[in-house]
Amino acid sequence: MKEVKLERGLGVIDVFSISSGAMISSGLFILPAVVYPQAGPALLIAYLLAALLVVPALLSKAELATAMPKSGGTYFFIQRSLGPLLGTFSGLAAWFSLSLKSAFALLGIGIFLSPLLPSLPGGTIKLIAIAFTLFFTLLNIVSVKHSGKFQIVLVFALLAILIYYIVGGLERVNVHHFVPFNPGGWGTVLSITGMIFISFGGLTKIASVAEEVKDPGRSIPRGMIASFVVVTLFYLLTIFVTVGLLNQGDFRQTLTPLSLGAEKFGGRTGFLLLSGAAMLAFITTGNAGLLASSRTLLAMARDNLLPPFLSRVNIRLKTPIMATLMTGLFMICVIIFLDLESLIKVASTMKLLLFALVNVSLIAMRESKIASYKPAFKGPLYPYIYIAGAVLYLFLIVEMGLVSLAITLGFFIFSLFWHLLYSRTRNQRESALIHIVERITSRQIRSPSLPGELREILIERDQIVEDRFDSLIKSAEIIDLDESIDMERLFHLLAEVFSRKLSPSEKRFYTLLQEREAESTTAIQAGLAIPHIVVEGESQFEIVVVRSKKGISYGKGVPPVHIVFALAGSKDERNFHLQ
Repeated sequence: MKEVKLERGLGVIDVFSISSGAMISSGLFILPAVVYPQAGPALLIAYLLAALLVVPALLSKAELATAMPKSGGTYFFIQRSLGPLLGTFSGLAAWFSLSLKSAFALLGIGIFLSPLLPSLPGGTIKLIAIAFTLFFTLLNIVSVKHSGKFQIVLVFALLAILIYYIVGGLERVNVHHFVPFNPGGWGTVLSITGMIFISFGGLTKIASVAEEVKDPGRSIPRGMIASFVVVTLFYLLTIFVTVGLLNQGDFRQTLTPLSLGAEKFGGRTGFLLLSGAAMLAFITTGNAGLLASSRTLLAMARDNLLPPFLSRVNIRLKTPIMATLMTGLFMICVIIFLDLESLIKVASTMKLLLFALVNVSLIAMRESKIASYKPAFKGPLYPYIYIAGAVLYLFLIVEMGLVSLAITLGFFIFSLFWHLLYSRTRNQRESALIHIVERITSRQIRSPSLPGELREILIERDQIVEDRFDSLIKSAEIIDLDESIDMERLFHLLAEVFSRKLSPSEKRFYTLLQEREAESTTAIQAGLAIPHIVVEGESQFEIVVVRSKKGISYGKGVPPVHIVFALAGSKDERNFHLQ
């Protein structure tokens, strides 16, 4: 059955909104209250360092997403570059961590509803989170375009409220609140940078829905970079204002520092407005996370790493209904049953590991030298920034603690068993590592599957309509010669191929090639020859390509020929022959 394509309905503003909405969440509205007692006003430096740390992952995903704009994002990149085992682990880890953080974001609404509606029982908070999960599941099933437009409205409303907070709070900033600036020392600043860094992790979620982005080569890097710059600026300004408004005692008594800060200059109205902004932030994170994580299941099922029913795309809606439902159901189970505090730390560890693997993936794709790997955006400072990024992410993983490392290792072992028992025999896709090994060892292990897949992705990305000439070149027989031969031997090879594809005999083709060469040489320039003959019949046309590293001898005074395009067509194809 023909694969149903996802609808490309997301533009630059949608990319910006999904990335921004996935970042502005608990990392801005709750986390400052958690880390301020340790770092004091120096948490501003920690937020700046965290922003800088995400740059290698941002550049890696921007490049990989423009070269391979397919559903699955991190999973797709790692699977195609590092192989199915790491692909299985990265896919499951990405889905698990994204779904978990999205469920946590929706539960975070309760933290802000509690002081506003103190009469609500604890169970109602979970019911509200479940209701939001069901709503976003339905929204993402109906249309990703509608989901993207909804995200735009929410994100710009959120940014407008933050502008109100920054402008209103700046004139009330007390500079004495910044003294002492770094009471915990630089070691403390570095230790909390890892916690804050996860807040920027949502920036790269858009890569998971790259297949649904219009003009991905332009929209993805522009949207992601704009999101990074804007959100980083908002983070730093908001934290600066909050520290200037609240003293140490204020930070100790609240988990909602921005709401308390707004109350200082805006009264009850300011408190309610920033609490509403926080709930908008959690809603945008939950929606973006559900959208992105469901596409990971879709991509894994397409590659036969998961059961095929998860790869089904509804013909009318152009959305992956089963993958979206499965993700929504998992988030509901997380909300109802699990202790999120410890699991969020594990999800953060997995996110760091995935970022490290994405940097390695970019290096693998570049070093494979695959001709059809053609990203529309190329990350700068290769390979230094990506090696440094991978090392730094691994360092932060170690800082997360042994418990998180042990659970992540257990998750990898589960992925290994799943790969061995289910996906290994069902998935035969090659990775970029094969092409790196090929460069080092023998060309005989060459496989065309990955370059061919990347070529198809390029055609889809650039919306190239394949015409008859493209089809002929695509299906043309290519002969690679390891030894030097003469023109007579070349004509025998060409005659043998043409006789299999067209009606005249091999001997007749050989004669036609010799006769055409006797008229005038078909070696039209140094290294290139285009022998062409006319055959009997109608609507007949074939191309054969010959490549020779050592060269083909075309006679005295003619430079060795390394590339041959041999054409054979009937008289009615004369115009096409000239093309």
